[in-house]
Amino acid sequence: MISKRWIIAEPAPPHVIRRFSGIHPVLAQVLINRGYDTPEEAHRFLYAKDFTHNPFDIPDMAKAVGRILKAIDARESIVVYGDFDADGVTSTTLLVEALKALRAKVTPYIPNRLDEGYGLNSPALLKLAEDGAKLVITVDCGIRSVQEVEDGKAAGLDIIITDHHSLGPEIPNAFAVINCKIDGYPEPMLAGVGVTFKLVQAIIMKLREKQKQQVRSNGVHKYHGIPLDKLFDLVAIGTVADLMPLHHLENRVLVRRGLEVLNRAERPGVRALLDVSGINPGEVNALTIGFALGPRINAAGRLSDAKIAYNLLASQTIEEAMIWAEKLQALNLERQEKTRNAQEIIRRQLEEQDTDQPLIFTSHDGFEPGIVGLVAGRITEEYFKPSVVMELGKDESRASCRSIPQFDITSALDQCADLLIRHGGHALAAGFTIHNDNIPALRERLLDMAHQHLSGQVLVPTLDVDAELNVHQLSLDIVDALNLLEPCGNGNPKPVFMCKNVHVAECKTVGRDGKHLKLKISRASQPPLDAIGFGLGEWVNQMPDRVDIAFELEMNEWQNKQSLQANLQDIRPADRE
Repeated sequence: MISKRWIIAEPAPPHVIRRFSGIHPVLAQVLINRGYDTPEEAHRFLYAKDFTHNPFDIPDMAKAVGRILKAIDARESIVVYGDFDADGVTSTTLLVEALKALRAKVTPYIPNRLDEGYGLNSPALLKLAEDGAKLVITVDCGIRSVQEVEDGKAAGLDIIITDHHSLGPEIPNAFAVINCKIDGYPEPMLAGVGVTFKLVQAIIMKLREKQKQQVRSNGVHKYHGIPLDKLFDLVAIGTVADLMPLHHLENRVLVRRGLEVLNRAERPGVRALLDVSGINPGEVNALTIGFALGPRINAAGRLSDAKIAYNLLASQTIEEAMIWAEKLQALNLERQEKTRNAQEIIRRQLEEQDTDQPLIFTSHDGFEPGIVGLVAGRITEEYFKPSVVMELGKDESRASCRSIPQFDITSALDQCADLLIRHGGHALAAGFTIHNDNIPALRERLLDMAHQHLSGQVLVPTLDVDAELNVHQLSLDIVDALNLLEPCGNGNPKPVFMCKNVHVAECKTVGRDGKHLKLKISRASQPPLDAIGFGLGEWVNQMPDRVDIAFELEMNEWQNKQSLQANLQDIRPADRE
């Protein structure tokens, strides 16, 4: 177990808390911690439901909308070219569904991860052109596909790029390029599906404008095109699964609207996915998307074909949807098993290596490209070291990297570019392809850089704690108040609290292999507080009578009874300095 360093927020002065009238004091403290210093800012963050920016603020939006409407009117063949992850699949489903509502001649195309790789590829574009496509619209990909766009144009295609990934040194010379990171749009952190949604929103706005300009002799002006309200579920899934920041107001509003649609489960694919996940309609939140829906959708592209996930979300009947949902369920179970096996292989490798090394560099010819990123993330979390997990190929190998805040992994790879075929990513996550002959040199160079940057530092993960609470005063009222923070996720995590010097009345392990910890915490004149610590089972053999606990406070429902539960994030002996 790796001990965490608790960073405890300064309590706000009572007179500041009192300014947040109508907001529970504990929630007010959390909001102040996160920079919402005035009641007006806090109320906007908690309650806004209709806030979105004008899609035409994104450069090239008007040009793209005009070309799409022209293609619809001319009955041209349109292809929506997506990515194979949850963001790409939901983006593809959303745009195809919207264009079909306008009677467009449209088909989806999602490349195969193993055969074609990420993003646009020239052979696919040439084949689409040969098959009669005139317009290709990318979703969640394409912003760095400079040569591929040129190849597609040479084959007679008009290409509209919609993407949210970081811009490269050169923007492709496509018919239109819609990316929220291009200057002009005030929200640069939309998901790919968020950008796709903005395109659909712009199409609707343009059609409504044209409708108003038409003769109004019958007095009917209602728009009868794309059912925008029914598409928010896809936006929520893609945004949360792609870890977009949920403290950004437009993302927050889109996900909140999407959760309302998801919980009605009107889409057959959603209902089937909830069914195989063991989740009831009405119980979906951002956590559900992140840990249940998103991984199952992603499993298709990781281990098989992302079209399975597309077919699920595009299903018209529950009978059809259940067929695809059961396939996703099987793939997800396979993904979990392969991830566990790969982790165990790495653990065995590390037992034979120098455990003092500041960076983990491991490889195996049995690793699959669809899971190496997941495995690298788990290894970094477990050991709190930068990790490189490589799938060995015959001549070339591919790797995923995950890192810690103290070491910028992409900057390190930039300094190794002479050894790599290609690479990319950001400070905490990256990937690369390399000729096998260069692997030993890369390993040594990365280890040298890790030694230089990390030597002398005490490397421990940190835990942000929002407030210290009295264990005897915890209540369901606090949980109800904190629910206003939803949707919680990246950028807007569930708040963490601490209680000092609590008495452990009962301690045991639960779950598979006893990996999880179950406690009962004594409380004056009240039933004990249940506490669950996932992955903290090792504490059972060294649990003091009194401890400090850091936890998320939640409501547990069992047999129609509601009770408080502390979801433990860390434990330390009481009175520890």
